Amino acid sequence: MEVKTSLLDNMIGVGDMVLLEPLNEDSFIMNLRNRFDHNEIYTYIGSVVISMNPYRSLPIYTPQKVEEYRNRNFYELSPHIYALADEAYRSLRDQDKDQCILITGESGAGKTEASKLVMSYVAAVCGKGQEVNKVKEQLLQSNPVLEAFGNAKTMRNDNSSRFGKYMDIEFDFKGDPLGGVISNYLLEKSRVCKQPRGERNFHIFYQLLSGASDDTLMKLKLDRDFSKYNYLSLDSANVNGLDDAASFRTVRNAMQIVGFMEAEVQSVLELVAAVLKLGNIEFKPESRVNGFDESRVKDKNDLKEMCELLGIEQSVLERAFSYRTVEAKMEKMSTTLNVAQAYYARDALAKNLYSRLFSWLVTRINESIKAQAKTRHKVMGVLDIYGFEIFEVRDNSFEQFIINYCNEKLQQIFIELTLREEQEEYIREDIEWTNIEYFNNAVICDLIENNQNGILAMLDEECLRPGTVTDDTFLDKLNTICAEHQHFESRLNKNSKFLTDHSLPHSCFRIQHYAGKVLYRVEGFVDKNNDLLYRDLSQAMYKATHSLMRQLFPEGNPAKVNLKRPPTAGFQFKASVGVLMKNLQTKNPNYIRCIKPNDKKVAHIFTDSLVCHQVRYLGLVENVRVRRAGYAFRQPYESCLERYKMLCKKTWPHWRGPARDGVEVLLTDCSVPTEEFAYGRSKIFIRNPRTLFTLEERRRACLEDLATLIQKIYRGWKSRTHFLLLKKSQVVVAAWYRRYAQQNKYQKIKSATLVMQSFIRGWKARNILRQLKYEKRCKEAVTTIAAYWHGTQARMELRRLKTEARNKRAVSVIWAYWQGTKVRREYRKFFRANAGKKIYDFTIQRIMQKYFLGLKTTTMSPMDNSWPAKPYGFLEGAHTQLRRIFHLWRCKKYRGQFTEEKKAVYEEKLEASEIFKDKKALYPSSVSQPFKGDYLEIQKNPKYQKLNSAMEEKVLLADLVNKINRANGKGSPRLFLLTKSNFVLADQKTGQVKASVPLPDLASVSVSTQSDGFFALKLKEGSASASKGDFLLSSEHLIEIITKLHRIGTTAADRDQINIDISDEFLVQFKQDKVCVKFIQGGPKNGNSAACKRKNNRLLEVSVPSP
Repeated sequence: MEVKTSLLDNMIGVGDMVLLEPLNEDSFIMNLRNRFDHNEIYTYIGSVVISMNPYRSLPIYTPQKVEEYRNRNFYELSPHIYALADEAYRSLRDQDKDQCILITGESGAGKTEASKLVMSYVAAVCGKGQEVNKVKEQLLQSNPVLEAFGNAKTMRNDNSSRFGKYMDIEFDFKGDPLGGVISNYLLEKSRVCKQPRGERNFHIFYQLLSGASDDTLMKLKLDRDFSKYNYLSLDSANVNGLDDAASFRTVRNAMQIVGFMEAEVQSVLELVAAVLKLGNIEFKPESRVNGFDESRVKDKNDLKEMCELLGIEQSVLERAFSYRTVEAKMEKMSTTLNVAQAYYARDALAKNLYSRLFSWLVTRINESIKAQAKTRHKVMGVLDIYGFEIFEVRDNSFEQFIINYCNEKLQQIFIELTLREEQEEYIREDIEWTNIEYFNNAVICDLIENNQNGILAMLDEECLRPGTVTDDTFLDKLNTICAEHQHFESRLNKNSKFLTDHSLPHSCFRIQHYAGKVLYRVEGFVDKNNDLLYRDLSQAMYKATHSLMRQLFPEGNPAKVNLKRPPTAGFQFKASVGVLMKNLQTKNPNYIRCIKPNDKKVAHIFTDSLVCHQVRYLGLVENVRVRRAGYAFRQPYESCLERYKMLCKKTWPHWRGPARDGVEVLLTDCSVPTEEFAYGRSKIFIRNPRTLFTLEERRRACLEDLATLIQKIYRGWKSRTHFLLLKKSQVVVAAWYRRYAQQNKYQKIKSATLVMQSFIRGWKARNILRQLKYEKRCKEAVTTIAAYWHGTQARMELRRLKTEARNKRAVSVIWAYWQGTKVRREYRKFFRANAGKKIYDFTIQRIMQKYFLGLKTTTMSPMDNSWPAKPYGFLEGAHTQLRRIFHLWRCKKYRGQFTEEKKAVYEEKLEASEIFKDKKALYPSSVSQPFKGDYLEIQKNPKYQKLNSAMEEKVLLADLVNKINRANGKGSPRLFLLTKSNFVLADQKTGQVKASVPLPDLASVSVSTQSDGFFALKLKEGSASASKGDFLLSSEHLIEIITKLHRIGTTAADRDQINIDISDEFLVQFKQDKVCVKFIQGGPKNGNSAACKRKNNRLLEVSVPSP
């Protein structure tokens, strides 16, 4: 980023017009154009800032820019409005000098934005803290309020200030803001009633209608349509780039921050609405007996609504629009008003009401932002006032006349203060002062403000004169008294040179201002200066009950009737300007001259003729000449020596002595003529800009040589640094390489040593292994021989023992055979007597033994029906009885293993068998499925905790069922809960109970004979639950649900048993209608599940898949 240390560095054009060569109007305009084309919108004339309106946002107002210009010398950086604001703020804070910043220029030149930038910069650089921040915020937020009520869209500017504003910002000794005071000058109140084509009324009217809520508009009796209000121009009601609704919200917020109460805001909006309503009041003539016309209100609706807003009796205001009371000493006379006079009275009331409201707003803001401490304050004033105005021929009227008078006074004080500042600096620096020739516009100010022969004095005299007073009589008086004045021109005065000047109409006069000649149309001067509001209207307003009306119209108090005419507008403005001039003369001035580059309000267009016109009436070239009359450029010795010391070998690179001596040596060495400069006490003064530019050229050339020298030294340093770095790197690389080589050599030696060691250890190990194997083989050989020997001995002993055993067995066998022979001989004697019976008994015993042993293969399962076949016919009865006894015994043993819960399950299974066996096709598939009861795990599932806690009894069965809709036969999932006393249907997702039916209200249950899961719960007629009708449900656990329902009905002593109806066609009561449910065998298209379909209003058909 480029760093600037002086205004002269990298300058585009000339940053300070004092240094412009040659100095003339063309070069002045060319320099402004050159800088404008490069986005340099600020230029200096000494300490004066020229500001060109860029008509676009530029990135030069960021917080970084604020810090860049903070506490910097005025000429140290490029021209900027921040530099002037910083210089003024530091002078106020450090030197205890009150400051004023005068911002002037045409409408649309950017005066209001410039004042905002000054205030925002001061707010950014001053102290911080809760109270300080509150004061800063109130000062800044006063702008949106005043802009809404005092600014309007004009042909030249979309946000044109139609009043002059002077704000005194008060600071404490540390430079922190304490508060402020705002003064306003000459609000253009004629805009309230009439606007030129292409312009708008004040912003607040459009903001209120666009941004207020419907409720607010209803309270104010307003409508959003602009076309319904006569005071609002329609051709430019909507402006590109202006969001009236958003602006209204901004204004409301700003009023709250400044300190307006909600009731005060409402009162202000009511007065704004009243002005709009006032513009809609129209009049019609009504003839009277005496022949005079009297005005009457045409449509009294708007008058009524306005009176309701202000709290005025309708008859009082209506009479004030029709009659006028004239008082003279002790006499009163009432005259009627014709239609023209009534319209004049209406518009006068609207203008006065709005202008007094605006003055009240300024006073109210001052009450909020004024400094609370009573100690002495430092003051910085910011003046944002209209610039010199020269409109087209015949468009300059009373307003332009007094605006230009104000600018004449500002130009006068500008010249006086500029010359005084120059003279004070010359005296302070001990430089000889020479008188400066310049045009003194005091003669023009005297022409306007002289108490005897001034134009304003003659206008007041004409307004107060009895008799017929018109604009023409006023012009005649001017032609008589001011005819010989060199700056006054009129077609009808005594000066014959203007008699043939056709550019000067008869009803006009021309004044030669400092900025040029301006032609004024005299029409309206007397009325606008009178600014007359009939006393009847003031008294009517005073009678209003509205909270602000008595403050705005104090002259309407009947107890304080003042018969003196109020001061004229010209007299009041002249007094205000006088107070302003005295205030400005007590402060150190700072000037911002605003210029607009084109009339199209677009960026990047620079119109030479328009800029030239503004440069002339702002007197900028004259300002440069005054500034350059003595010495064009001045600079402190230290800054001058620091900037140009390289031009002299004696001062370069460092000067050890005083800065003034160094500058003297420098200028002597550079051969600068002595008449071109002068030595002050702390500054060097240079007479001709060419001398400065010569020094700058020599400095630029010297800087190029120094840059070359710096480049040479830098390159040498860089090369040496690079060489030393390479050398150091080479040493490091060599060291690392040697280390690497030694590491590799060591690793190779280490690897070879390990290989040799491994080979030696292997050879030793192999020798030891061979020795051990030999010793092992010797031991194994001894063991083998011993084993073989022991085996031989064992086998020999075995053969011996076997021989002895055979011999012993042979003896036993022979003895056994001998004993058998003896027994058989004895047995034969008795065999024939009982051999048959014994053989029979033995046979039967063996048969029964074999039979019973065959029964041991039978299982203990009660479900096993297998039983061995009877082997013989004589066992048929015993075989049957044993089978029965064994089955009963094993059933008893099986039942003995059951718990109480399992017994209950089997009892339910038994009861299901009694109900559905051979009756329901679904039953066989359910036999093998155990009855779980709680299929939803309702006690464990957190989703159903709320539902579970709502159940007063233990849940015997919880299942998901489908509730069949009669309308379409489709099912809706429901939770089915069964307790001992009732059953409940609840929503699956939320758990919300849909129906709870006591079991005594259940009459019967109907099911089909098919394999479907549909069942109908039929309720008793006349029961409390029967109003909703029966329930047709579908479940996968139909057998278990109906069994439990039947079992609960059977065990309960206080209720009837529930009937189970098994049929393929039954009736179901749906509220008032009975519907037949019919079950049919479906085809393959129905899939594996039953489907219910509505046939008509009385029939639901359920298709069940074929088995």
